[in-house]
Amino acid sequence: MAMSKKIPRVLIVDDEEDIRALLDMSLARMGIHCDAANDCAEAKRLLTQQSYDLCLTDMRLPDGTGLDLVKWIGEHHPTTPIAVITAYGSLENAVAALKAGAFDYLAKPVSLEQLRALVKTALRLPSRQSESASDGRMLLGESAPMREVRAMIEKLARSDAAVHITGESGTGKELAARLIHYGSARREKPFVAVNCGAIPENLMESEFFGYRKGAFTGAETDRDGFFHAAHEGTLFLDEVGDLPLSMQVKLLRAIQEKRVRRVGATVEEPINVRIISATHQNLRKLIEAGRFRHDLYFRLSVIELRMPALRECREDIPLIAREILRRIARDQSEPPSLSTKAIELLSAYPFPGNVRELENILERAVALNGDKKVIDAEDLEMQKEDSWSAHDAENAAFAFTIGRPLQDFLDEQERRAILEALRHTRFNRTQAARLLGVTFRSLRYRMERLGIDENNA
Repeated sequence: MAMSKKIPRVLIVDDEEDIRALLDMSLARMGIHCDAANDCAEAKRLLTQQSYDLCLTDMRLPDGTGLDLVKWIGEHHPTTPIAVITAYGSLENAVAALKAGAFDYLAKPVSLEQLRALVKTALRLPSRQSESASDGRMLLGESAPMREVRAMIEKLARSDAAVHITGESGTGKELAARLIHYGSARREKPFVAVNCGAIPENLMESEFFGYRKGAFTGAETDRDGFFHAAHEGTLFLDEVGDLPLSMQVKLLRAIQEKRVRRVGATVEEPINVRIISATHQNLRKLIEAGRFRHDLYFRLSVIELRMPALRECREDIPLIAREILRRIARDQSEPPSLSTKAIELLSAYPFPGNVRELENILERAVALNGDKKVIDAEDLEMQKEDSWSAHDAENAAFAFTIGRPLQDFLDEQERRAILEALRHTRFNRTQAARLLGVTFRSLRYRMERLGIDENNA
């Protein structure tokens, strides 16, 4: 005899009987059993007596707020996702609930289409003990910053809120986004990564939203956009600060309405995606300069995750280096190891290019010394091009503490990394940008800001 499928159970908390009835009827049509409470006290009593797959609560309750219930459930029933229902225009309350640990929110009047999408996503949320799929990579390190990042990623994976990831180039922002996705309720659905700085401005709308046949010359068939490709999954917008203002307006509307209109179409289509964005730029400064919309920033940065620079996690460098060598030499029975001097040199270097720069250094060392079982300090070729010694590196890393501004120190390291990449690629800026892990547009901006003229470099 086949085992009966478990019927999902949802708790509805609202003091308005007609709202409770509407939600109950809508979820019943999805095959979901609902219990109802009209205040916080009754909700807590039911949660103590019964296990629920989801809690839907109004923000305003007779004896408290939905935010109070979010915090209480987070403390006493952390595996139960909770979504809040807010009054129209009360986005600040919704954001506060998301930051407190709510899974998602709905605005009144409740859209049944959005309600069904939210519930379906929440019911796919894995248990904390379950193994989530991944791309085989992880954030290594036992330093305090890395432990904090991993804990935050685990928390974000159990939410459906928009996340904005900040950090320098090469700190693993896309990896963090993937880990959030693969630990979330959307883990079985697509993860679509988009480099916003690599798309020509005149193609952005059709790339993001798709187009209809005949919409423009060359549009011979209907085509899906990034939003369609990521439907029910996660859309990762890398270098979102590179989006032109005209596209920012269209992106804001798509996020707000959860609908998109293909180029050449007359109607909008509902889209269910989670947005995770990232940038190495300071969006607040871009807002002050008039280059980024404040309302879009507010939508994207509901919760912010900062990825630490490698120099903030120096004790993790040997572990990360060993994992990189293992990955580089995956076809070998035994990957090369690092000598004590090589580890000392790497641990003292400030790594302006972060983990990506460490990968480049080790890949070069393995390629040029493929037969060696132990990579020495000289094999890293850091001293050759940078006139760098472990003693100098250790002193320079803290030079700003003795009267030198931190930004000047960071600018110098960034200038050094850009010049090294330009020389390594015979001043091919496209290849240099790829080597540094930034967009061509970003490299050009950095060169202008730092006053780097390749003709005189």
